[in-house]
Amino acid sequence: MRRRLAALAAFSALSLSFGAQASTGDPVGDLITSVISGALPGAGVFNVKATLYHAGAKGVGSLDSLGCRVVPMRTLAVDKSIIPRRTVVFIKETVGLKMPDGEKHDGYWYASDVGGAIKGKRIDLYTGHSAASMQPMRGLNLATLTAVKVGNFTGCPPK
Repeated sequence: MRRRLAALAAFSALSLSFGAQASTGDPVGDLITSVISGALPGAGVFNVKATLYHAGAKGVGSLDSLGCRVVPMRTLAVDKSIIPRRTVVFIKETVGLKMPDGEKHDGYWYASDVGGAIKGKRIDLYTGHSAASMQPMRGLNLATLTAVKVGNFTGCPPK
């Protein structure tokens, strides 16, 4: 019984100090956060409102804001003050969706675009080259998704 109480007290103390430690950049706090969220230490986890976009829509070209070609089911438009460009983002709700090549989506997106309407905790998922490309993802339009920063990329996003 004493061990259980001691463990509970230690857990309580850890959880109370967790908020203070995480804000000061404590490595132990970062490790605990990464275990809880499934993200890399220091990574952000956001609940974001998602919208969809496709080539041919008003104001949408074939290049993203980095000057790279937009990649269907990979390019992500973000508010760069929340999620910096060149960030790799994992969105668990997109895992298993059908990709244009027939493969299943692994959940990884590349923040390489920005949009005038993308402000705050909002993201825009690029679906492809026509309005029809949005059909498999219609259920995600205006949904709240979990976006986790998992790394960075250089150059242009992979295809």
